[in-house]
Amino acid sequence: MAKLISSPSRIKAAGKLEKIIEEYVGAVNSGTSNVSIAIMTSPSGWDEPGQTPEFDEYSIVLKGTLRAEGKNSVIEAGKGQAIFAPKGEWVKYSTPGPEGAHYVAICTPAFTPSTAHRDE
Repeated sequence: MAKLISSPSRIKAAGKLEKIIEEYVGAVNSGTSNVSIAIMTSPSGWDEPGQTPEFDEYSIVLKGTLRAEGKNSVIEAGKGQAIFAPKGEWVKYSTPGPEGAHYVAICTPAFTPSTAHRDE
C-alpha cells in the first residue's frame, strides 16, 4: 500500500554556513534504512568536511552549482546535471557559486552521520 509522507524533517547540516536539509525519506523522517531522499538548499560559500561514506550518493542539481571534490578530481554540476559519489571514496561537497545550490540528494543505503565518516 502506498504511504503519504506529508512533510519532511529538517536536519541540521555539518559545515560552514547554514545549509537546509529537508529529508522526506530516510532514517529520521520515515525510519527507512535502505534509501534517503532529501532536498538541500545551500548558500553561496557553503562547504562541509570531507567524508568517506558507506553509501552511494546521487545529487541532482535543480538550481545553482554543486561542487564535489575527490582525491584526484573536482566536478561542478549545474541545473539539470547530477553528481554520483560512490561509497568508500572520499568526497567533499561545497557550493561556491553566487547562487549557492538547490538540489536533491539520494543515498543508498540511507544517510546517517555515523556512516558518513566525516573528516575531523
